[in-house]
Amino acid sequence: MLTLVSHSFLQGYWWVIISLLGALLVFLMFVQGGQSMIFSISRDEMHKTMVVNALGHKWEFTFTTLVTFGGAFFASFPLFYATSFGGAYWLWIAILFSFTIQAIAYEYRSKPANVLGKKTFDVFLLVNGIFGPFLIGTAVATFFTGSQFSLDHMNHVRWANNWHGLEALTDARNLALGLAVLFLVRSNGCMYIINSVKDEDLAAKAGRKLMVNAVVFLVFFLFFLVSVLLSEGYAVDGDGKVTLEKYKYFQNFVQMPLVLVLFLAGVIGVLSGIIMTVFRRSRRGIWYSGPGTILAVFSLFLIAGFSGTAFYPSSFDPGSSLTIRNASSSRFTLQTMMYVSFIIPFVFWYIWYAWKSISRKKISEEELSEEPHLY
Repeated sequence: MLTLVSHSFLQGYWWVIISLLGALLVFLMFVQGGQSMIFSISRDEMHKTMVVNALGHKWEFTFTTLVTFGGAFFASFPLFYATSFGGAYWLWIAILFSFTIQAIAYEYRSKPANVLGKKTFDVFLLVNGIFGPFLIGTAVATFFTGSQFSLDHMNHVRWANNWHGLEALTDARNLALGLAVLFLVRSNGCMYIINSVKDEDLAAKAGRKLMVNAVVFLVFFLFFLVSVLLSEGYAVDGDGKVTLEKYKYFQNFVQMPLVLVLFLAGVIGVLSGIIMTVFRRSRRGIWYSGPGTILAVFSLFLIAGFSGTAFYPSSFDPGSSLTIRNASSSRFTLQTMMYVSFIIPFVFWYIWYAWKSISRKKISEEELSEEPHLY
C-alpha cells in the first residue's frame, strides 16, 4: 500500500518531520542558554564547573539533533539547501563556526594538556551560547520575512547583494526572533540548571536570572509574532505563482485551527514553566517549558510551509520563492526516506532512556569529586 502514497503527501510528511526536528533543536538549545550565562551565573570556579558539567551531560543531544535536522532538510528539500547555503553562506558559516568551537571546548576544557587554559574554552562556550541561538533564530525568521535571492531556469542561485545572508540582521523582525530564541533558551537554561544542580545558592542565582530573561523573551517574541501576523506573507496558488497576501500567517492559523491550538498550548506550557519556577520555587519548570517550546516552534514551522505558503520566500524575486512542492526531492527519495523515518520513535525512546540515566544523580560538589571525567 505504501507504493500508492502520493508525492504531495510525502512532501507534507517530511515538512512535518523537519518541523518537529527544528522544534526539538530549539528546546535542546537550553545548553546554549546555560553557556551564555557561564560567567554571570557562576562567580566562583566550583559553581562554574557545576554548570559546565550539568550542561556538558546534554550538549551532544543538541549537537546530534542539529546534524540530524540539517541532514533531513538536505535530503528532503535539497533546493532549499542549495539556495540558502549557496547564497546566504556567511550567515551559515557563522552558525557552524559557533557550534564547532563548542565541541572543541567540551572536548578539551579540562584535559591535562590544555595549554590555553579553561577560561579560553569558557569564552568559546559563551560565544556559542550567545551567537548560536541568536543566528539560528535570525535565519529561521527569513522563512517569514524573505531573503534576497533569485533562481534561473537551471536553479542557479544569485544573491542580490554582497552580504550573502548577513543582510538578515538589518530587518527588525529577524532580529526580534533571533533575540527571542536567545532569551528563550537562556530561560530554559536557568530552569534546567535549577532542576539538575543540587546547590541552593546556584539555584537562587538561576531563579533571579530567569525572571529577567523571561521578560525580555516575551517582549521580543510578542514583537515578532504581532509584526508577522499583521504583515504580508508569501502565498502560493495552484499554479505555483507567488504573490504577497495581507495577514497571510494569521490566516494560516485560522485555516489550520489544530495548529493554532498546538501553538497556544505551547505558549501556555512555556509560561507555566516560568511562573511555577519563579513564584512557586519549583524545580520542575523545565518539564513544562520544554514541551511548550517544542509545540510553539513546531506550530510556527507548520504555518511557514503549509496552507499554500512559500517556506523560503524571496523578497528580491518572489517568483523564485521555495515551497514544499518545488523544493523537495523526488517521490522515490522521499518514500525511501519515509521507511527509514519509522525508526524515529525508537530514537526518541533511546534519547529519553539515555537522558534519564545521565540525570539520575544531581550535580553537586560531592558528585563532581567522585566523577572521573569532568568537562
